Amino acid sequence: MRWLSSGIVLALAMACAQGAPVVYSPYQFLPLAGAARAGGPGALTWAFATGECGDEKWGEKSGQEIADANVGAFVRAGTDYLISTGGGGGVFTCASDAGMERFIARYASRRLIGLDFDIEAGQTPQQVDALVKRIVAAKRRHPRLRISFTVATHAASDGSLQSLNALGETILDSVRRNGLRDAVFNLMVMDFGAGEARYCVVRDGVCDMAASAVQAVRNVHAKHKIALAQIELTAMIGVNDVVSNVFTLDDARAVARAVRSMKLAGLHFWSLDRDRPCKTPTIGADPSCSTLDAGSGAFERALGRASR
Repeated sequence: MRWLSSGIVLALAMACAQGAPVVYSPYQFLPLAGAARAGGPGALTWAFATGECGDEKWGEKSGQEIADANVGAFVRAGTDYLISTGGGGGVFTCASDAGMERFIARYASRRLIGLDFDIEAGQTPQQVDALVKRIVAAKRRHPRLRISFTVATHAASDGSLQSLNALGETILDSVRRNGLRDAVFNLMVMDFGAGEARYCVVRDGVCDMAASAVQAVRNVHAKHKIALAQIELTAMIGVNDVVSNVFTLDDARAVARAVRSMKLAGLHFWSLDRDRPCKTPTIGADPSCSTLDAGSGAFERALGRASR
């Protein structure tokens, strides 16, 4: 990438020679000025850009407003970042190479690690294919740009290997058909559902979240032949939207160990904004806290062990 310094290029070359390190990057919703901080996590994933590439929005803010408020701040703080698009209820599309180039250029700096495409619903196969084609073209211009696709997954433990849903399989088919060879598949190991073997690994009548995360990796690797080095995980800390799915600190420690031992590509969590106890008693998932009795930053520290 033309904006990478010679030092970053050398570091990337050494990483390739030694085996790529785990990318550890919690999500932060709608990053604004002040989100960057020295001494925090290895990176932050900004969530979420939606709309058409080059004219994308972040909620009510324009892409340029977000870039102006954050890119320079992250560079000055020495904080790496990824740009995530789409997300739950959001759609990101890209119909032209020029639009993709405007999108990349807007957030470009020596601290930009890569782009994440969180595709959960609302996109046709044709839109997915158009997006992948634009990514392939962008990789020719920016070969060191990390690309990931965040997708829903099951973690069946009944022998069926049920893993990616139909949309995930559509994305994988487009990636392979269009020759995008080094993309990472980021499995959302959250909201598995009821404690049934067709959905997850069951313990005491509920989904064992850590064991299910590992099972999801094994299923995707076995069924879809995706290399372990091209699989990463995103957990939802604390109480998930499916309230019986609770990701604890013990789960976090176990998942961090598994990511390291399996040599996966990365580990993320939703979200940095939730990594604190609730101020008042709360039932169910809350966007501002984990709904668990865990201190502020506890999950960041536990999951961050994957990168050390």
